[in-house]
Amino acid sequence: MKASKIWLSSPHMGGTEQKYVTKAFEENWIAPLGPNVTGFENDLEHYLGRDSQVACVSSGTGAIHIALDMAGVSAGDTVLCQSFTFCGSANPITYLGAKPIFIDSELETWNMSPEYLKAAIEKEIQKSKKPKAVLAVHLYGMPAKIDQIEQICKEYDIVLIEDAAEALGSEYKGRKCGTFGDFSILSFNGNKIITTSGGGALVCRTKEAKAEAIFLATQARDNAPHYQHSRIGYNYRMSNVVAGIGRGQMEVLEDHVSARRANHTFYKKIFEKVEEVTLFEEPSTDFYSNHWLSCITFDDKKMLNCEKLRNFLLDFNIESRPLWKPMHLQPVYESNDYYGNGEAAALFNKGLCLPSGSNLGSEEKNRIKEALYSFFENN
Repeated sequence: MKASKIWLSSPHMGGTEQKYVTKAFEENWIAPLGPNVTGFENDLEHYLGRDSQVACVSSGTGAIHIALDMAGVSAGDTVLCQSFTFCGSANPITYLGAKPIFIDSELETWNMSPEYLKAAIEKEIQKSKKPKAVLAVHLYGMPAKIDQIEQICKEYDIVLIEDAAEALGSEYKGRKCGTFGDFSILSFNGNKIITTSGGGALVCRTKEAKAEAIFLATQARDNAPHYQHSRIGYNYRMSNVVAGIGRGQMEVLEDHVSARRANHTFYKKIFEKVEEVTLFEEPSTDFYSNHWLSCITFDDKKMLNCEKLRNFLLDFNIESRPLWKPMHLQPVYESNDYYGNGEAAALFNKGLCLPSGSNLGSEEKNRIKEALYSFFENN
């Protein structure tokens, strides 16, 4: 009999989500507004602190779309976007008719390189095309060098959008990810630290900005007794039902972060004597990662590779996944400008994400450990 599937990062319920969902049904709040939406936003605002103002929406991608709109991005503009990321970071730029320009990674955090960012801004200004915004990501829960990025954006007066979709619970220099820049993005997709099955949030810095975000997320309906619209809006508001799941998930957020960090420690013990492999870790005590996904890279000089390990784990019914394929290498964006030196591409070619769910039990970990030991002993 085949062993049950060990997923890369599956949803993990805490047990109290159902009461909020049930209450939504009992009170007939089956709509994109209601007490669960308000409560979830309040919970997130309290957790993030620093006067964060949260608008919950249907996805992290939708939150980025609204943030770009509020930043004034429109057709013909350019936005500097981290290349090493999921397409949900880059695609909303094109929704507005703007053009993403991709920035390479630095190797300490795998995130946007401040050096290449500055070079790209100066080069684009020389071409008389100052970028409208910068979109930086905290990849796999690892905080970017966000203070350097933020300083560069301030120097050139460019809006900074912080994509913290994978980094709820992470911190940089004691400050929570999701509180930097002009706007921040959270995601509650099924595989994230906490989930609402699907959903996201836009974190604003003022109550006025939050109100505008909600206005845009609800089809930009003007204050009139009839349906009147003076701006283009979107159907992005979060449902009161799924927000109830989020309220329950907030009660176990810290437990989920602790479990993911424990997974990282588990892998660290496995790989500490494996010369072929480097485990992705915080470069210094300035960085506190939620370790949403634990990732490894293989030594280029060795004969082993990540794809061979991925297929090996599949034979044990264990899911793993290559690192993100950089956006500037994606067919849809291959003609877009790119600033860098191939760092993200090199990571993609030699890296792998390992099972990292906060619900991994001792039995699953033993299976993973045995499979990994078997692979390296036999290769």
